[in-house]
Amino acid sequence: MHISVQNEFFDFSKEIENFSSKLDNIGALVTFTGIVRGQKSITLDYMLIEHYPGMTETQIKLIVKETFKRWKICDALVIHRYGKLEPGEPIMMVATAAQHRKEAFEAAEYLMDYLKSRAPFWKKEILNGEENWVEAKSADEAALNRW
Repeated sequence: MHISVQNEFFDFSKEIENFSSKLDNIGALVTFTGIVRGQKSITLDYMLIEHYPGMTETQIKLIVKETFKRWKICDALVIHRYGKLEPGEPIMMVATAAQHRKEAFEAAEYLMDYLKSRAPFWKKEILNGEENWVEAKSADEAALNRW
């Protein structure tokens, strides 16, 4: 299990290469990378992501441990950035490895749903110079509730 809450940019390819080089006897590797997107009709200048150091890592570690209990996965990776992020930059990444694809896909999806709706991050969008906190969406809660 590897969890990183970091300000620094990460290279998807290098992270997957490092993660997969330590795996043995797997049949599936599922990855997802979230990207900071711009708004269609409004210009997103950048996004600010805040977190509570220590608490954030602890909460993510607990949910990853829960993922190991629910699915037969061999390993998991979670990277989530904080600080100032520009449109097009990676914001987070999840990878799960398992002997079978169903386990790997479901575990990855569960982790993504958790990170989107429950991980202790606070997001503020700066749109055309104006700051707006990102509100929780009912669709994100519904996605998590299905588990």
